[in-house]
Amino acid sequence: MSSISIIGLGNAARALAARALAGTNAVEIIGRDPAKAKEVAAALAGATVGTAGAAPAGDIVVLAVPYAGAAAVVREYGDALRGKIIVDITNPVAPDLQGFVVPDDSSGAQEIAKAAPDDAQVVKAFNTVFSHVLAAGPAGDRPVDVFIAGDDAQAKARVSAFVESLGLRPWDTGALFMARALENVGLLELGLMNHSIKHTNFSLGITLLG
Repeated sequence: MSSISIIGLGNAARALAARALAGTNAVEIIGRDPAKAKEVAAALAGATVGTAGAAPAGDIVVLAVPYAGAAAVVREYGDALRGKIIVDITNPVAPDLQGFVVPDDSSGAQEIAKAAPDDAQVVKAFNTVFSHVLAAGPAGDRPVDVFIAGDDAQAKARVSAFVESLGLRPWDTGALFMARALENVGLLELGLMNHSIKHTNFSLGITLLG
């Protein structure tokens, strides 16, 4: 069991919280709107409500906010995130879907890491799984794969264990610089959604041959 704090009140936050609770994890919901945070937590039997800006209770802190405000949220919490594992689920995609809003030699996760305390560990995960796919979970014998990137092996192992508790399959892709590749996968999925598949009821994953 993991202790999880989720910063955010949107669809991704709710889907993650529901699966985390089903996996017997302790879940704290944090949002800028206290009334809405209480409403979300009440709809998720077993979740608690945290205070925005205060130290999150969870050892793993999930940033379930739009990328545009993610680094600012990390800076706002500051030392309250010391020693935490920060899971970045964002995709820093430009509004026109023609690229990214981060420097060419960086990624959203790397920019968030720059804003985090030195002893916090940023792990990229969940950015390639649409929220309703996350909420539904695996279908039949088809696993839902979650790709992970980070610089700290222990932090990635703990996030992998959390992913497994959700009934999903983690894949370690390497160091945090690999978040650039994972964010490109997120953009690829948006391209598929807009030009080929026309909906978001799909996920990309690994098929092992032989």
